[in-house]
Amino acid sequence: MTDFQPVARTRQAVRRLLAACPVTDVAVAVSGGADSLALAAATAHVASRQGRTVHGLIVDHQLQVGSADVAAAAAKQLHGLGIDDVQVLTVTVTGRGGPEAAARSARYTALRSAGFPLVLLGHTLDDQAETVLLGLGRGSGPRSIAGMRDLDPPWARPFLSVPRVTTVAACEALGLVAWEDPHNDDPAYTRVRLRREVLPLLEDVLQGGVAPALARTAAQLRDDTEALDTLSARLLPAALVDGELDVAVLSAEPSALRRRVLRRWLLDAGVRELTDAHLRSADALIGEWRGQGDVWLPGNFAVGRARGRLRVTAWEPGEGTGCTATTSPPC
Repeated sequence: MTDFQPVARTRQAVRRLLAACPVTDVAVAVSGGADSLALAAATAHVASRQGRTVHGLIVDHQLQVGSADVAAAAAKQLHGLGIDDVQVLTVTVTGRGGPEAAARSARYTALRSAGFPLVLLGHTLDDQAETVLLGLGRGSGPRSIAGMRDLDPPWARPFLSVPRVTTVAACEALGLVAWEDPHNDDPAYTRVRLRREVLPLLEDVLQGGVAPALARTAAQLRDDTEALDTLSARLLPAALVDGELDVAVLSAEPSALRRRVLRRWLLDAGVRELTDAHLRSADALIGEWRGQGDVWLPGNFAVGRARGRLRVTAWEPGEGTGCTATTSPPC
């Protein structure tokens, strides 16, 4: 007898998320794997009863022989679910950061360019646990350890509380044939080793419940991070003077708030790829001021202190900046 309880759970997760999203057009990103197929099936079912239109977005990374056939098979199954508008987005994977990062960048760029206000992604509870572990292992700070948000427009992730075994079972119950990505078995990828080696070991040592516990930790950190972000958003206008930051306003505040103010200010100034080391070096111009020179930042920017204010300047390679950050180029 077929167990439809996993199907009901996936539909409930989609229904809960869409309740907070007043949009008529919903797109679902589909790889052909169990997670995204279960998501597409649940979304098609829920949306049809809510008067919403569902669109399927399949990204063909062209990283494997026969990838076009995989995309075509996924499209056929989406049509079978009643999703009439299905687009196959073919991308070329290039760029920095290794194959995983380059593929992710190409995928998100393609999905965003489709222009839908809401794109549902099939990340599960297990993916959230892996993300938290990666953040912990890399020392990436609370923003990374807080994991993925369920709603971060245009991205939406209804399955962050749904384990992968449920999506697999839902596909089996619905007669959907999920594609098994060979990259998911390749130990050259960090996430594969986390999934197949680290998490099972933690489950054994800690006697189960690790993935839900990591997801709870992420949720708690998101709450704390959002509270600090709210406070820093109130502080930034008070410290901002003609595009510069008044050190006197910031110096009495906790460093966690100061760094968040600095992060938002620097992002608004066009600085990208900020790390914790960059922000701590910039914060030292406030909390550990001893007359040091400018701090170099990515993208040919520098932040320095003069006359009680912090200011951002752009510089050309070869110009002297007097920069002091350990990550600085030759000055």
